[in-house]
Amino acid sequence: MSNLPADLKYTKTHEWVRDNGDGTVTVGITDHAQDALGDIVFVEVPENGRTVAAEDACAVVESVKAASDIYSPIAGEIVEGNAALADTPDAINTSPYGDGWIFRLTPADMGVLDGLLDAAAYEQVVADES
Repeated sequence: MSNLPADLKYTKTHEWVRDNGDGTVTVGITDHAQDALGDIVFVEVPENGRTVAAEDACAVVESVKAASDIYSPIAGEIVEGNAALADTPDAINTSPYGDGWIFRLTPADMGVLDGLLDAAAYEQVVADES
């Protein structure tokens, strides 16, 4: 199984969510997802100030294999896209839970984080897909 930090929340569509403790969350794609995509060559991050609903497609990751929409795990307002990914999209491959984050948002309701998957539940989702 790929790397799954226990302090993150996950979605069935392979995004991870980190509670930053300041009323914002950081979102990226999981180690499993980046491994399945292969070498990432382009990332389109969402615009600051954009309001998104849960499960809205709000970013795009392109690899040598395919282009994939990235979905917002929860509703909220985008406060920052990872601009560094324009020059170093492969940061998602090398550091999916660190420098490879995709966007930050202010959730409309922090309580919905409790409804996302923990690491064990996400691991089961990946196992079921295999």
